[in-house]
Amino acid sequence: MIKTDNDWWRGAVIYQVYPRSFFDSNGDGIGDLPGITAKLEYIASLNVDAIWLSPFFTSPMKDFGYDVSDYRDVDPIFGTLADFDALVARAHELGLRVMIDQVLSHTSDQHEWFKQSRQDRDNDKSDWYVWADARPDGTPPTNWVSVFGGSAWTWDSRRRQYYLHNFLSSQPDLNFHNPAVVEQVLSDVEFWLQRGVDGFRLDTANFYYHDDQLRDNPANTEVREGGIGVRLDNPYAYQCHIYDKTRPENIGFLQKLRALLDRYPGTTTVGEVGCDRSLQTMAEYTSDGDKLHMAYSFDLLTEQGSPQFIRHTLETIERGIGDGWPCWSVGNHDVQRVMSRWGDAGAPQAQAKMLMVLLLSMRGSICIYQGEELGLTEAELAYEDLVDPYGINFWPEFKGRDGCRTPIPWQADVPQAGFSSAKPWLPVAIEHHRRAISVQQDDAASILNSYRAFLGWRQQQPALCKGEIHFIDTADNCLLFSRTLDGEQMLVAVNMGAEPASLMVDGNWRAMTLPDSLPLGHLSGDRLSLPAYGVLICKPA
Repeated sequence: MIKTDNDWWRGAVIYQVYPRSFFDSNGDGIGDLPGITAKLEYIASLNVDAIWLSPFFTSPMKDFGYDVSDYRDVDPIFGTLADFDALVARAHELGLRVMIDQVLSHTSDQHEWFKQSRQDRDNDKSDWYVWADARPDGTPPTNWVSVFGGSAWTWDSRRRQYYLHNFLSSQPDLNFHNPAVVEQVLSDVEFWLQRGVDGFRLDTANFYYHDDQLRDNPANTEVREGGIGVRLDNPYAYQCHIYDKTRPENIGFLQKLRALLDRYPGTTTVGEVGCDRSLQTMAEYTSDGDKLHMAYSFDLLTEQGSPQFIRHTLETIERGIGDGWPCWSVGNHDVQRVMSRWGDAGAPQAQAKMLMVLLLSMRGSICIYQGEELGLTEAELAYEDLVDPYGINFWPEFKGRDGCRTPIPWQADVPQAGFSSAKPWLPVAIEHHRRAISVQQDDAASILNSYRAFLGWRQQQPALCKGEIHFIDTADNCLLFSRTLDGEQMLVAVNMGAEPASLMVDGNWRAMTLPDSLPLGHLSGDRLSLPAYGVLICKPA
């Protein structure tokens, strides 16, 4: 059962479930809520604290649920509200809290609000979305571009105006400058609080407001990879996004949202922040205890995975976050799987275990994306198998997000790896069969059982969950840092390289007893020896 702890989220480990690809209970090739409920014991066995469910709301599925057409109902492909209630009840029985995705910045163009809004300029919902007249020459009102490519404005012939969409043209942006919109959105959030959810992952949490003066974004003179939509083959990278998102008014909305959650003790939020100054925005959005509880950025979800980059990212946020709280992940439903993005050839098991220890030793709360506990790599799909509009638009330079969204392999020796009795919505990768849960379940040295063991061990280490962090200079391929809480100190050493490493450490330390399935180093005097992808955690002697 759930323990009473209003601060449970601080240092928690949250397991992200992508419902379409978790488990199909009714044989239609698409995962569903009853399928998740049937597998909650598996999730609980990982020793995580909560689950985060990607969108399951009513939707035409142009962007696979991130285009909501009814904020208060379950799409029939996933089940019913009764199925959701049963999932929450069973999760709570197992001691798991439930967080759900809230896509508040935009809706589907099939939402009744938008259908009414586009009818004319005088109806009750006419100002619920961002409408603007064309420039004198008929072109869009601003130079803003969509994350998915092309203009962020689409012409509507009935209203004879453009509407704003930061993503697909079928995802019109809500107008948060309208108080009625804010009131309605908060009411829809409360609908799920009243059904017993424990928190929300907030999609595109810095996109709620736009510049009401509709000023053009300036050019980005220092184009670089990284962040949401920032790819050099995408025109989105070539603007500084100072007017189309991360506006000052966003703070006021987050404060109203926090005030709502404060009426439901023990609930929490984690906001997705993708912008040109993401770490600064994370700090700003989580400070002073009156906005988001946690936030994460795309900094560790990019192509870069060097020890130097990781240290720079964590030290940067620590300098600015004050009393705020970060959330970290190295994978999710939007990016290439970490074992392909950061992994060496063959995605070695030891490397997957090392990345787990590194992630779970960072200061902050942690999100684990389904399949990471199996060491899954990015699935290679043929063009004809793609369904993601992002990938279809930018193929072949960018293959989209389908490769990280393929179904979870439950059983190695059955069709569709036990995910479904029918052809799944995305093919199960052949190479994933050999890392199926059935293969790893009874292998004490598997990646899966290493996750279980280390997560269980971590729960008993307050300094690792909530302590301060301080980095120590060390060898190029390694990270060395301390975690400290209430006088308790731990030293974490991680070798990210494929060759053994030897580190000198100051002070008197002793190695802690970690699960022996990990690639463990050893300590002799002041010399710490780490094998390839090795890890070691020490306490003062």
